[in-house]
Amino acid sequence: MTLGNFIPQKLKRNIYVALFLRFGLAMLLFTFCRIGFYLYNTELFPGLSFTNFISILAGGLRFDLTAVIYTNLLFILLMIIPFEFRFRKGYQIFCHWVFFVFNGIALTANVADFIYIRFTGRRTTADIFKQFENENNLGGLLFSFLWDYWHAVLFLMALLTIMVWLYKRIKVEGPQLKNRFAFYGSGLVAFPLIAGLLIAGGRGGFLHSTRPITLSDAGQYVTNPNQISLVLNTPFAIYRTLGKTKIQKINYFSSMKELEKVFTPLHTPDSSREFKKLNVVIIILESFSKEFIGFHNHERGNGTYQGYTPFFDSLAAHSKTFQYSFANGRKSIDALPSIMASIPSMGVPYVLTPFSGNRINSLGNILKSEGYHTSFFHGAPNGSMGFSSFLTLAGIEHYYGMDEYPQSDHYDGLWGIWDDKFFKFWAGQQKSFQQPFFSTLFSVSSHHPFKIPEEYEGRFKGGHDPILKCIEYTDFALRQYFKEISKQDWYANTLFVITADHVSSQVIFKDGYTAKGYYSIPILFFRPDNSLSGKDSNIVSQVDIVPSVLGYLGYNKKYFAFGTDISELSPLVPGGQAWNFVDNMHHFYQGNYLLKFDEKNSIGLYDFKRDSMLTQNIIQQYPDTAAMMEQKIKAIIQQYNNRMVENRLVN
Repeated sequence: MTLGNFIPQKLKRNIYVALFLRFGLAMLLFTFCRIGFYLYNTELFPGLSFTNFISILAGGLRFDLTAVIYTNLLFILLMIIPFEFRFRKGYQIFCHWVFFVFNGIALTANVADFIYIRFTGRRTTADIFKQFENENNLGGLLFSFLWDYWHAVLFLMALLTIMVWLYKRIKVEGPQLKNRFAFYGSGLVAFPLIAGLLIAGGRGGFLHSTRPITLSDAGQYVTNPNQISLVLNTPFAIYRTLGKTKIQKINYFSSMKELEKVFTPLHTPDSSREFKKLNVVIIILESFSKEFIGFHNHERGNGTYQGYTPFFDSLAAHSKTFQYSFANGRKSIDALPSIMASIPSMGVPYVLTPFSGNRINSLGNILKSEGYHTSFFHGAPNGSMGFSSFLTLAGIEHYYGMDEYPQSDHYDGLWGIWDDKFFKFWAGQQKSFQQPFFSTLFSVSSHHPFKIPEEYEGRFKGGHDPILKCIEYTDFALRQYFKEISKQDWYANTLFVITADHVSSQVIFKDGYTAKGYYSIPILFFRPDNSLSGKDSNIVSQVDIVPSVLGYLGYNKKYFAFGTDISELSPLVPGGQAWNFVDNMHHFYQGNYLLKFDEKNSIGLYDFKRDSMLTQNIIQQYPDTAAMMEQKIKAIIQQYNNRMVENRLVN
C-alpha cells in the first residue's frame, strides 16, 4: 500500500499532490522532533500539563511551517517549474536527494538541540557558527558527543529512516495532462499561486499587515516563558537570526537626562581616595553551578548536603560571598566580557556582535595604565573560543594557552591541559611576574565528556551526575594552587576573585531548572589576611566584578562599567541588581523580585526569594513594583544598545 491509496484515483501520483504530501512529511518529522525534544528534557518544563503540551504542539506548527518552507525552497522550486522534464526518472532522483539532504540537516539541528539546550538554556541561533569558528578540535568533540549521546543519534537515525521510507511511498507520474496548452497553462497558473502561499507561510500569515513571524511570537502559545524553546524549532531559530545583530538603537527614554536618572554605566569615584596597588587574581571555573557548592547549600537535604567543593567551602568561610549571585549569560563567550569588562550578554554574545571591535574599558586596560603586568591563562588550544582576540582589546598583554604549556602529554584529548597541571603551571609563571600584576585563569576540565586524569581515578566520590567528579577534581586543583602560591611573596598582597563562567548542564536540584537556577553561580572575594568575610544578601552578577575590584583598590578615576561596586551600592540600586537574557526576553532581578520583560511588555513578576520554583506570577498584585523594575531594565537596554551602536563603551 502506498500513500497514494488514500488519494482519489484521478489525483493519484499527481506531482502537486506528491509535493503536498512530501511537504506534510517534513512537517510530521518536525513534530516528532518537538515530541522527542520534550521527552528528552522533561525536567526543563516542570508543571507542563497534557493540555498545555497539545497547545504547544499546535502552536509549534506555525513555526515549523516557516522552517519547512525555508528548508525546502529549492526542492519546491524544482517540483513546480512548469516543464515536462520534471517527470523524468533522473530528475526525480535528483529531487529525492535535495529533499533528503536539506531536511536531513534540519532534523539533525533539531535533534542536536535535545542536548545543546542543556548548555545554553535556549534554542540554538545563528551565532553558533561564529561561536565555534576558532575551534580546531571540533572533530574530536563531535565524536565524543556522538558517543556519549548515542540515544539521540539513534533517534535521528530513526527519523531519517522514516523520512526516506515514507518519501519513497509517494509516487509521481506524468504529465497527466496530455494537452500541451493545458499542461503549460496550468503550470504557469500554479507557479505564482504556490509562490504566494510560500511567502505567506514563510512570513507567518496572509494579512498585508502581518510582520514576519519571529522567535518572540512563541510566547503566545505558552503559560510559562520557560516553555518557549519547546514551541520553537532549531532551524527556525537559526534562519530568523541569520545576519541579525539583535542590537539596534532604541529610545524608551526621550532625553538623556531622564535616562541617566534611572541608570548610567558611568562611574565617578571620589578622586581623593588612595589607590592601593594590590595584585588582582581572577579565577573563572568552568561550569561551576552554585548548587555544587556545599557552603551555599547547607539547608539542602535537611541540612545533610555536603556539596562537592570542600576547598572552595573552606575558602568561602573566610571570604566575601553572596547569597544571590548570577551569571550574565549561559556560554563561556558570554562570561569573559562580563567578568573582565563589565559588558553583559544581552541576547547575543558581545564578542559575536559587529560591535566587538568597539573601544572598551576593562580591568586589563585600566590596570595596565596604572603600571600592572597583565596576563590570561587558558589551558585550551590557543585561539579557542576566540578569547585571544577579545583579550587583546581588553588590555591583556600576555596570553598563555596550550602552546605555551611545556608538556603535550598533559592534554586531555579534547578541551585542553588538565586543571591540576595547568594551575601548577600558572603558579610557576606568577613567580616571575613583576608586581603589581593582574592575572586571570579560565579552567577547562569540568566539562563534557567529564573525564579526570587516570592517576586520580577512585579518589573522588562524585555523585549521580558525571560532572561531579570533575567538580571535585577542579576543586582539588584549586586547593593545590593555593597551597603553592601561599608560599610566594606576592600572595599576601593580592585580591582574589573566584567565580564561574556559567552553570552546568547537569542539574542536581529541581530549582536548578528555573530561570534563576540557570544563572546561579558563585562569586567570591578573598584576601589572605581574612579582611573580607561574610555572606552578603545583596544581588550581584558577573558585571559587578570590575567595579567592585576597582572600588576595593580605591581606584579614583572615571570609568565605564554596566555593573555596580558592591561595597558602595548607590540609592539607584538598593540591594543590588542583576539581569540576563532567557528565552528571548530579559530577566531583571532587584530586591525580592524577578521581572520578565520582552522588550515591549512586562509579562511576569516573581518573588524569587520565597517562590524558588517561580510558579506564582504576581504581576497583577504588584503593578507598581513591576512598573518600577520595567523602567530600570528599559534604561539598561537603552544604554547598552545605543552605546554599543555609537561606540561609546568608555567614559
